[in-house]
Amino acid sequence: MTDLGAVLTALVTPFDQSGAVDEQSFVALMGYVAANGSDGFVVAGTTGEASTLSEREHLNLIELAVSERPAGKTVIAGTGTNDTAQAVNLTERATALGADAMLVVTPYYNRPSRLGLLRHYEAVAAATDKPIILYNIPGRTGTNMPPDLLAELAQIPNVAAVKQANAQELQPIEGLELYAGDDSSLARTLELGGAGGILVASHIVGPQMRRMVDEPAQRAAIDASLHDLFDVLFITANPTPVKAALNMLGHRVGGLRLPLVEATEDEQSRIRAVLERHGLLEAS
Repeated sequence: MTDLGAVLTALVTPFDQSGAVDEQSFVALMGYVAANGSDGFVVAGTTGEASTLSEREHLNLIELAVSERPAGKTVIAGTGTNDTAQAVNLTERATALGADAMLVVTPYYNRPSRLGLLRHYEAVAAATDKPIILYNIPGRTGTNMPPDLLAELAQIPNVAAVKQANAQELQPIEGLELYAGDDSSLARTLELGGAGGILVASHIVGPQMRRMVDEPAQRAAIDASLHDLFDVLFITANPTPVKAALNMLGHRVGGLRLPLVEATEDEQSRIRAVLERHGLLEAS
C-alpha cells in the first residue's frame, strides 16, 4: 500500500503577469486545497503544464511543494517524459528532493512497443526507492497500456499504482493500487475498491469529493450532482478551464503558456454559469 491518500489534486502551476512561475500563489493554492479535502498533490503533471516548464522550474516546484506542504500531506512528482533518460533523471532528482512518489506517464509521440514500455518503466523504477504510479492516458499519448500489460508492469519493484484515464479499461489490477484518472470516474473507482483519484475538480469542490470517499452511502448522489462541473472543466484542453474557474473564484493562478490559450468568452460564460449553479460564485 502506498498510503499516498485518496483525494490527490493535480495542481495547476500559477504564472504571474510576466509568465514566470508564481511561487507565492502556488504555495497559497496548495494550502487551500489541503484545507478543503485533499490528502496530497501531484506537482508538475499534465494539469501543472509540465510540458512547458523548464527543468529548473520543474524541479523547483517539486522542491517548493515538499518544503511548504501542510503537515501530513503527500507530494507526488510528475517525472514522466517520452525520453527514458530524462524520465530517469527527473525521477532521481525528485527522489533526492523528498517527493513521496512519482507519477510517470506513458511515453508520448514515439509510441513505444510493449517491450519498449516494459524497459522504460524498469529503468525509471530502478532510479528511485519511492512508489511509481503508472499513468495511462491514451487520448494524450497515443499509447494504451491494457490490463494484462499493467499486471506485468506491476511485477517491477517500486511500481505500485496506476492512474487509469482509459475509462473503458477501468478495473482492479493485481499488484497495483487503482486511482481514477478522470474526475467523473472517481465514484466508480472507489466502488471497485480503488485507492482514490488524481483529480482536477478537487481544486474547486474538494469537500464534496472528500465526502465521496468518506460517505459511501452518499457517493452516487454526490457524484451525480457534480457531473456538470466535471464536464465544464474539460470543455477545452486541461488546465484552461480549471485555471479560468480558479481565477473567477479569486485564486491568483494567472494564464497559460503557449500552445495553450486562455478560455474564450463563450467558455468563460459556461464555466461561470456552472460555478453559479453550485453556489460557488455569486450570480452575475
